[in-house]
Amino acid sequence: MATTSFAKDILPLFRPGDIACMKARGVLLDSYAYMSDDTDGHSNAQDVYDALTGAATPRMPFHGPYWQQSQLDLFAKWMSDGYQP
Repeated sequence: MATTSFAKDILPLFRPGDIACMKARGVLLDSYAYMSDDTDGHSNAQDVYDALTGAATPRMPFHGPYWQQSQLDLFAKWMSDGYQP
């Protein structure tokens, strides 16, 4: 299986409304630099993933529909593949 990338695989999963909603809260879903920041062990991406899976609250997207397992798996693969651009 090919390496996942933020631009090709992850960014398209976020709807424009999700991006705008989270940007108002300081979470930059459409920013590779933000999502891949390794200052705190890639905590931004992990925090987003936890909110998407429901491991953290509030769950994203706030009013659903929640991501399908295949989408969550793709996000997890992007992280395990090394946060490729």
